[in-house]
Amino acid sequence: MSQTSAPQETAVVEEQKTLDVLDQLMKPEVQQSLTVLVDALPKLAEIVTLATKAYDFAQLVATDKVLINDLSHGLAEFVKPVQEKAKGIASAAIEAGERAQADAGTTVGLFGLLRMLKDPEVQKTLRFAQAFLAVIAERKQQH
Repeated sequence: MSQTSAPQETAVVEEQKTLDVLDQLMKPEVQQSLTVLVDALPKLAEIVTLATKAYDFAQLVATDKVLINDLSHGLAEFVKPVQEKAKGIASAAIEAGERAQADAGTTVGLFGLLRMLKDPEVQKTLRFAQAFLAVIAERKQQH
């Protein structure tokens, strides 16, 4: 007996759902919304088409092993020189710190400072520092 009542209950539920949908469609605000949607369907179809093309392209790129491999190698070739330069600068900074600590007992006097000012690297660093501070000052005035 439960076998015959199950299809009948399903039919009643489906009929109730149909009535609910029809009741909803009779509401003026729902009809107005449907009119807006129907008017916008060409634009919505265009957006969906573009989104589908973008998805297909992204899927193609994401699954293309050759492209992924080429991009990773290209990125590695770009990063490698920067990484090596950063390592060189860090190594120089560590070595300079060790040398400065080893010479901690000596003082730099006025004549030693004047001798240091003749060094081309010191001059280059001072010019850089002066230009850097000028740029910072200009930016501060702009804001």
